[in-house]
Amino acid sequence: MNESRVTLSINNHIATVSLNRPEKYNGLDLETLQALVRTAKVVKKNRDVRVVILRGEGKAFCAGLDFATVTKTPLKMLLAFTKFGVKKTNLFQQACWAWRELPVPVIAVLHGYCYGGGLQLALAADFRIATPDCELSVMESKWGLIPDMTGTVTLRELVPMDVAKELAMTGRRFDAVEAKTLHLVTQVAEQPEQAARALADAILTRSPDAVSATKALFHSTRHAAEDQAFDQESSLQFKLLRGRNQGEAMAANLKKREPRFRPRQRDY
Repeated sequence: MNESRVTLSINNHIATVSLNRPEKYNGLDLETLQALVRTAKVVKKNRDVRVVILRGEGKAFCAGLDFATVTKTPLKMLLAFTKFGVKKTNLFQQACWAWRELPVPVIAVLHGYCYGGGLQLALAADFRIATPDCELSVMESKWGLIPDMTGTVTLRELVPMDVAKELAMTGRRFDAVEAKTLHLVTQVAEQPEQAARALADAILTRSPDAVSATKALFHSTRHAAEDQAFDQESSLQFKLLRGRNQGEAMAANLKKREPRFRPRQRDY
């Protein structure tokens, strides 16, 4: 699949999604936001996909919103801010949140710049692996704005409130080494795509249903009361116990052979 702004390739159960505006450091214009949403929908429908690697072409992961382009069409920008029907997200938010909502793990590979909307896109992933010199920033304050592409949720999950405020109020730039100490980056690696592939390969050795249910479990119970969390554990476990991939995991372990998993049975 080639959306021009965003490309998708699927190989060995791994979907590789690439931001494809290298001449603009993968800056987010409206077409890119729309392409991200459409691509996430394609990935979600394909139950043979078990891991997503989200990356950027060229010299940067994503330098954030392309203000110069987006502000040229005020009406389209206004529509992109609008929520239609019962949707909880507008286009700017859904371009990031669509990856959080996928029933498979998403690994963001970061290099060069990861600013503003680009950082919020990365934070919507399950894991972030960055080069040591990758530069990050919650940059919206530079433009007199606030992080409004789901960063209010993802930042509060990863850092203390005072850290989130400091980063958002100052918009200061920091490297991936500091980002790792702040828990905004999962891993720092000289070859982040290679590290992402290694993580993806490790995930592929496990039941796709168990992996999907694990993602759903932690996201749904993070702020839940204990009794609600325990109920969710039991509910998901019961579904897994009835599934063919759990049976295959058991059989493979008992017979000491590699498992032969089928596509994900359901969306958890």
